[in-house]
Amino acid sequence: MQTNLQLISSPHVRTSIKIVSTLNESHQSNHQQQPLSSGKIKRLVLTQEGRTKLNIYPDRDFYSYPRFVTHVDDGFISTLTNLYRERLRPDTEVLDLMSSWVSHLPSDVKYKRVVGHGLNAQELSMNPRLDFFVVKDLNQDQRFEFESCSFDAVLCTVSVQYLQQPEKVFEEVFRLLKPGGVFIVSFSNRMFYEKAISAWREGSAYSRVQLVVQYFQSVEGFTEAEVVRNLPNAQENKSPIGWILRLFGLLSGSDPFYAVIAYRNFKPILDD
Repeated sequence: MQTNLQLISSPHVRTSIKIVSTLNESHQSNHQQQPLSSGKIKRLVLTQEGRTKLNIYPDRDFYSYPRFVTHVDDGFISTLTNLYRERLRPDTEVLDLMSSWVSHLPSDVKYKRVVGHGLNAQELSMNPRLDFFVVKDLNQDQRFEFESCSFDAVLCTVSVQYLQQPEKVFEEVFRLLKPGGVFIVSFSNRMFYEKAISAWREGSAYSRVQLVVQYFQSVEGFTEAEVVRNLPNAQENKSPIGWILRLFGLLSGSDPFYAVIAYRNFKPILDD
């Protein structure tokens, strides 16, 4: 695990709610009351240019037909499922942002409620772990109709690269999380190139991790972001052609795994 990453300098990245407590008295004594600004956006990370996409048509049009495919390989999925097993407690409430027909949650763990979100109802209806789902374009409307402090965990898998208003989305996630709730953002090097934002398309693996770290830092109240990496074997083909094929998901092999994790207000101590 690696943390304490320094901010990057990029032409696409800017360099410049009162909490309803659900904590018991022992938690309250260990954590100071949050300032009124907690959960609000402190600064914008992206420039206007950094938010642009090559395909300017509405995302609802792009995702209007279902894609019953797997967007990452088995190694990535196994790593992610193990991470969820480690970080998500059973019998809790989970919101799966930008989800699809596939669930990466451990099949043998029971959760109190799993709510899905996405842009294609057919895909979401096929996801066996969802109790119900919401169809919404987060690039047009970042607000959900759930009450504040509704979820113990929010997940976003291989989709953060498509957010044009990530600061507002992370602000909304903060509102939805219970104090001590976790937000896990995972991604690899694959993408729909024409739908990814410019700041992501033109970045490196390192800068993309830094970008997600800064999304967390842009909202007052998240804990220091933790970075988890699981990189493929260094002997894999690194030729320009191989890189291009992997970028578009046309070359088999190990997908690099990245996850950036932070908590609302504080990181709870979980029982083993």
